[in-house]
Amino acid sequence: MTETPPPTAGVPCPKCGAETAPDDAFCEACGTPLGATPAPTPGTAGTAPVPAPAADEKAPFDDLGSGPISAVTAGVGTPAAPSAGRRPCLNCGGEVGPDLYCQTCGTKAPSERDHFREQPASWVAGVCDRGITHARNEDAMALMADEQPGSRAVLVVLDGVSNSVDSDVASLAGARAALGVLRTPLPQGMGTPESRLAAVTKVMTDATTAAQEAIVATTAAESTNPASATYTAAVLEGDRVVYANVGDSRIYWLPDTGDGVQLSVDDSAAQMQIAAGVPRKEAETGPQAHAITKWLGRDSQDFSPRVGERTLTDPGWLLVCSDGLWNYASEPAQLAEQIAAAGTQDPAELALRLVEFANGRGGQDNITAAVARVGAPATGQNADGAAAVPEAAPSTTAPTTTPTTTAPGAGPSEGESDG
Repeated sequence: MTETPPPTAGVPCPKCGAETAPDDAFCEACGTPLGATPAPTPGTAGTAPVPAPAADEKAPFDDLGSGPISAVTAGVGTPAAPSAGRRPCLNCGGEVGPDLYCQTCGTKAPSERDHFREQPASWVAGVCDRGITHARNEDAMALMADEQPGSRAVLVVLDGVSNSVDSDVASLAGARAALGVLRTPLPQGMGTPESRLAAVTKVMTDATTAAQEAIVATTAAESTNPASATYTAAVLEGDRVVYANVGDSRIYWLPDTGDGVQLSVDDSAAQMQIAAGVPRKEAETGPQAHAITKWLGRDSQDFSPRVGERTLTDPGWLLVCSDGLWNYASEPAQLAEQIAAAGTQDPAELALRLVEFANGRGGQDNITAAVARVGAPATGQNADGAAAVPEAAPSTTAPTTTPTTTAPGAGPSEGESDG
């Protein structure tokens, strides 16, 4: 019979000395590319020593554990730009190979479902990330925007319920389906505020229904634990935003000056407690903090959204996010602090900084942050923000139905760990 030859031993890594396999392209221990020996330092023999980082320079392993994306463990110079159609490395900008490892720095890339970014226009962007503790990313987002800043944008975020089956597939299908309905401009009604609100409420409800139908369509008929998800969407047209939500993903308006406001109202046991007089912090950290009372999915008995609108009179940021972010900064003032700390007016950079903030606090859930810039930065604004001034009350909104009163814990608990 034919015998399998014994494996051939690899060569030690030229940088750290760890054993490697003959077909390894990178050292598993330190990430150094194999097959080329570093040039020795003049006057010495053997491998060149690795220089220590300067006092103000982060060591290459400082950011390990800050998120699901592996940090580079060996610097190898400036990478070449990835070829067309190939994924860029999120760490160094090099090209990610078919094995999901960067061909320049050796960093392992996350799957495109575990971490993805969208920027449909210069003033709108979002980041959707697995976080640290969850095994997969069940959040989803879908964005669109006209290129002209402040013109028209749509931001949709769904958060798959972690204790249901295939919610990662369902949430992404739902987000895309809702976006398809919201691509066209909102109706103007018959010329009165009431008729306009009724007309846009129908469209926002239609988008929610499309998301619901897409989620049901992706659920196996024999599933005893069908996929479920929260839903939130915001449509920005000029200085007016129309929004809708089911569950506890949120929409915030965070002006550059003045007080921010949470536009959406959660469908959750915590919100019911807050309405009954329980302090917000206590309700949002209690045992029923993430028990949602409405959701999308085959087992949902009521998926009608709360719909509202608001006129935005000042420059600022519209934020649509999952609870993976607001778990660590629920109050609008807390989110405003993180925006100020980010010190950027670039929406893509801001969305990434918000996700990094949540991962830095533990990343206990999937995290999605989608932002749209409204207006130019306030005159004299700096990274420290501006003094708060009273803000006008939000415009009158009307939910399409009375919120359900399912007993706390009766619905899926969207924030629970997978295991």
